Amino acid sequence: MNLVIDIGNTRTKFAVFNRGEVLITVPVDEFLPSHIDVLQQEHPSLTKVMLSTVKDYSPELKHALQTRFETFIELDANTPLPIENCYQTKETLGKDRIAAVVGAFDLYPNNNVLVIDAGTAITYDLLTAEGKYLGGNISPGIEMRFKALHQFTGKLPYAGKAEQNKLYGTSTIEAIRAGVQNGTVYEVDTTITLFKEFYKNLKVIITGGDAEFFDNKLKNSFFVHFNLTSLGLNRILEHNGE
Repeated sequence: MNLVIDIGNTRTKFAVFNRGEVLITVPVDEFLPSHIDVLQQEHPSLTKVMLSTVKDYSPELKHALQTRFETFIELDANTPLPIENCYQTKETLGKDRIAAVVGAFDLYPNNNVLVIDAGTAITYDLLTAEGKYLGGNISPGIEMRFKALHQFTGKLPYAGKAEQNKLYGTSTIEAIRAGVQNGTVYEVDTTITLFKEFYKNLKVIITGGDAEFFDNKLKNSFFVHFNLTSLGLNRILEHNGE
């Protein structure tokens, strides 16, 4: 059994896998050594762990991961992958991005896939049918756009995401929401359309905290997979044990 831990910018999520199937997935504010105690009591055959983090974590947790598991791998630019990474600056590539792409490879091998991670930032990452990761795009996430309008202007209020299907606003709050939310939908839809022109039979997967926001809003078809990054981390862990 495998444990994968994904420490992101705003949240941490861990998941337990058995033979490629996710048993549990849990979001926490911080993953602690005490979590390991509980998990290994509940799953005595939990012997391998993969960690992906975008920020520093405690020496106590690192020591626990190194000593409590038979296999401990921290994802970095040198970790062997089951796909070909063609990114020119691998050391700057977000670990969550490459893990999500590997997750897409696990779900749809031999397919062109566009992975859209709608979180703090919105990232677009392309995997070819030949298993080559070519790169992608990065733009501000929805919440970041709302905060930027408020923080970098003198009088615009913070609006925040809300259900609103108006083409334009009749108040400042509505205008901000129409601009940010409609603009984000237009961006994502147009990006998908452009990628489909160059990569035929393209499958589109949306993941991340804002994935549900796009439900019934995009003209293009897509799949939602909330555990895509965890799935990819587990696949990388298994690949390194082969």
